[in-house]
Amino acid sequence: MMQANQQTLMLKTPAGTDIRLHSQAAINANLSRWATYAQRHAGGALHSHPGWLVVLARGLRHEPYCIEATDGDRIVGILPLCFIRSMLFGRFLVSLPYLNTGGVLADDAAVARAMIDRAVGLADQLKVRYLELRHEQPIEHPALTHAITSKVHMRLALPSASEQLWKAFDPKVRNQIRKAEKMELAVHWGGEALLGDFYDVFATNMRDLGTPVFSRRLFESVLRQFPDSAELCVVRHGGKAIAGGLLVHGGGMTEVPSASTLRSYNHTNANMLMYWHFLQRAIAKGQRTFDFGRSSRDSNTFRFKKQWGAEPEPATWQYYVREGTVSDMRLESGKYDRLIRIWQRLPVPLTRWIGPPIVRGIP
Repeated sequence: MMQANQQTLMLKTPAGTDIRLHSQAAINANLSRWATYAQRHAGGALHSHPGWLVVLARGLRHEPYCIEATDGDRIVGILPLCFIRSMLFGRFLVSLPYLNTGGVLADDAAVARAMIDRAVGLADQLKVRYLELRHEQPIEHPALTHAITSKVHMRLALPSASEQLWKAFDPKVRNQIRKAEKMELAVHWGGEALLGDFYDVFATNMRDLGTPVFSRRLFESVLRQFPDSAELCVVRHGGKAIAGGLLVHGGGMTEVPSASTLRSYNHTNANMLMYWHFLQRAIAKGQRTFDFGRSSRDSNTFRFKKQWGAEPEPATWQYYVREGTVSDMRLESGKYDRLIRIWQRLPVPLTRWIGPPIVRGIP
């Protein structure tokens, strides 16, 4: 296995492009260079920012790597990766966990293939079960023999003013928002000061869904790594937090990596009010697109996002599989249904204690 203090390994492609593999010790020193390239290449969407490597190393204790392609002094491609290892589930190499979009950013197909070659080599070296690249559009490579395309990104093109968006909503959506407003709900925006309330709601909702909860440290790491781009929204009813979400604002796109509502307060339509405030917030920041996240077609979450006017865009997660199958780790496979039902009956404080060590090992 590669040693943690190893910083850079350089290979030469036939075309003369340098392919460097950077491990944790070298990442901070190169972060600003990679960020400039990634933000320019991906249109400024924050999911492409290599600072997520720092977030995931701190928040989930994954081992970060970045494959960099250069032509002289010019960056021509990057591929951020996290090495996940778990006693329960095994080893994985992913770009990137927690996020819906990751994978290769490259100037051309030849550079992309060369970086994937290096990622496949690293996957073999680390003896992972599989390499997972969370692309939107597929990249042709002989090692990427499996793909999941069953989910789509749900994205809404935003107008320049909230009033235009309000007029475009179906009357049912407007009525649900008005109903929430009559419940005298209070909407709050902020950073770490709201983290406790947000996490209380999030952990309870994850328990109700039967899913192990991420650590509070993950969200703390997001807020600290992106202080000017990440914020929390919390909705309160009579002083009690009943809904909350994490928003990240990039150059042109706002994304909502995590959002939750307490089921016992569904009758207040707090979720509708919260998302209406999300959209208003994105428009106020001059964003062109709101990304609701991934959903399976025709699922409940798909229909929830569709009612706002969001349209599906492709998501193609590609795999180099070394052991087992891709479906082994997918919750929708059905193999974990019994465990999900058991988890839903556990006390929330217990799930907050045992959940983070479990979920950090799930790619």
